[in-house]
This record gives sequence, structure tokens and C-alpha cells, in this order.
Amino acid sequence: MSSPGFALFETAIGCSGIVWSNRGILSVQLPEGDERRTRGRLLRRFLAARESTPPAHIENAIGSIVALLEGKPRELGDVILDEQAVPDFNRRVYAVARTIPHGRSLSYGEIAERLGDRTLARDVAQALGQNPFPIIVPCHRVVAAGGKTGGFSASGGVPTKLRLLSIEGADPAGEGPSLFGRLPLVAAPRRRKAP
Repeated sequence: MSSPGFALFETAIGCSGIVWSNRGILSVQLPEGDERRTRGRLLRRFLAARESTPPAHIENAIGSIVALLEGKPRELGDVILDEQAVPDFNRRVYAVARTIPHGRSLSYGEIAERLGDRTLARDVAQALGQNPFPIIVPCHRVVAAGGKTGGFSASGGVPTKLRLLSIEGADPAGEGPSLFGRLPLVAAPRRRKAP
């Protein structure tokens, strides 16, 4: 296949997209609000991409992404990525991020430490901000020190990251399961005491 292929697919969080080459997946596009905007974003990034029926291995990856976004644990470590255009350091970061299990998180510093130098935490954050494979490379599972959310470059920003963590039942602050199950990971407003 000379031109990359792409397909759009529905998930629990909206219309997503995937782009592939004959080497593997080039990109996953999280929802941009609606199908038209998701398609437009993909085509701006991959001008030569052609919408087509995904081959079986891409269809399997789509099925796993859909299931994961419905809250069903799925491991995507065997999904083949086309990382030819990805810088070496980013590849190393993504390889570590792909080992983070469903419902768990690591900090940027912990990934840097696994790469051999804790002082690379900011570089790790930058690499994850450039992640073309969200969900497959679960950058949403990487948080700042102390369980703070850190950033998220996909559409919707940090609220999307929190939603993804909530879907997975993740507890980035390490406080244990909530009495209320999978609620959005936002602080509840404080109530004033009656006078």
C-alpha cells in the first residue's frame, strides 16, 4: 500500500480515527467533537491518506480500542506501530508507557527513572505530548508527581485525560477505590457550613 489508509469508528467517547501503513499503525485520533472534525484533523495530518476498509490486524486493534473505551480491560502491547517517523527517545518513552497496566498510572519521573535518568521527566512529558498513538500508547496513564494530572495534548485536554482514567477506574493519587465507583476524577465543591 503506497498511501496510508484510514478509518473512522465510534467509541464510548465519540468518533475516533486510525491511520495505518503497510508497516503498522501511524496514528490514532481521539474524538474532535464530531465525525466531520475528526476526519478533517486526520486528513490535515495525513494528506495522502485514503479512507478504506481496515485489514484484519487493524480491525482487531480498533475492536480493542473500542472495548477499552467501554471500560473493558484490554492489553494493546501486541499492536504493531509504524514508528519510522518517531524520534528514538520518544520510542523509548512509548515502550515504557505501553507497559502500564489498565487502571494504573506512572509519573513522568518514574518513566524517566525506568529510562535511566530521573532528570528526564520534562523530556518524557514532551515526548508524551507528541504521542501519535493515544490509547495504544496510553499517555493518559502518565501523571505528574503526587498523582496530579499533568497535561494532555489530545482534544479536550485534561478533562479528556481524566475521563479516560475514570473509564479505566484508575487512581492516580493512590488513594484507593472510591465509595462511589467510577465517577469523574474531579474535586467535589466544598459546602459551606450553615450559620
